[in-house]
Amino acid sequence: MGQVVKWLFEPVPRGRIAAFRTLVYLFVAADMVVFTPWVRAHADTPGSLYQPLRIGRLLPLPTPTALIVHTVFWVLLVVTLLAATGRAPRLLGWTVFLLYFEWMIIAMSYGKVDHDRFGFLVALAVLPTVGRARHGDPELSEAGGWALRVTQIAVICTYFLASWAKLRIGGPHWMTSSVLAQAIIRRGTPLADLIASVPGLLIVSQFGIIMFELLSPLVFAVPRRLRGWVVAFFYMFHLATFATITISFMPHLIAMTSFLPLEKVRPIVWARRRFSSTPPLGEPLAAVPAEPATSPGGG
Repeated sequence: MGQVVKWLFEPVPRGRIAAFRTLVYLFVAADMVVFTPWVRAHADTPGSLYQPLRIGRLLPLPTPTALIVHTVFWVLLVVTLLAATGRAPRLLGWTVFLLYFEWMIIAMSYGKVDHDRFGFLVALAVLPTVGRARHGDPELSEAGGWALRVTQIAVICTYFLASWAKLRIGGPHWMTSSVLAQAIIRRGTPLADLIASVPGLLIVSQFGIIMFELLSPLVFAVPRRLRGWVVAFFYMFHLATFATITISFMPHLIAMTSFLPLEKVRPIVWARRRFSSTPPLGEPLAAVPAEPATSPGGG
């Protein structure tokens, strides 16, 4: 039991939490404006079409109206941009989580439910528990380690439970079905058409998907020095998915950065170093000291 607790609370640099927090909150804004702008259209959707998810029925949450949808959108957009700065991490963090949670209820209560939001929602729920964290801070934090570990577990559960759902609903026949062929017909790319033309390759791919998802928890068992390569393989899997059937899983990919040493990625510091190495235009170069004169014949 002690080893499990130690693993769950393995400390990480606070700078990693600060970088992860900024990335997550900036993505909330990007998601609302760029990736899923269609959610705002529910402001004009008749309330009779609203079929809330179970959590929406248990709370219960109100049927979305134009006032509710637009209010949640603008308040969440402002608050998440403020939260990305690191100010008031608990107050703004909890506010972002609650508003984005409601935003997802509005998005997914009209017949379409995406499973790529699970790990991201967990990240939003646990980040406010960490408190203050500054970019580049090397101080270790057990609370930060717990927040990242819980997010990692949610990311891997997304894979494992997806395979469980495939086998529970479709049975073993899912692996020999035409599910990928149907996806390519609906939203395939030229690359997908090339793959589909190879006999048996789609069936092999479906077996590979099931094996990949079922074995994904092994990422926690591989040595630390190899874990980065496993996570890179996860990203390559999603790159291939997007290149063939244009499904991006962006919220999931953002949550998966919880596996990465994000504290090493500091674009502002890099920019300062880059531009500080060259004197500003019009500023004279520093004088180069003259070498001391040597006497004739001197060494």
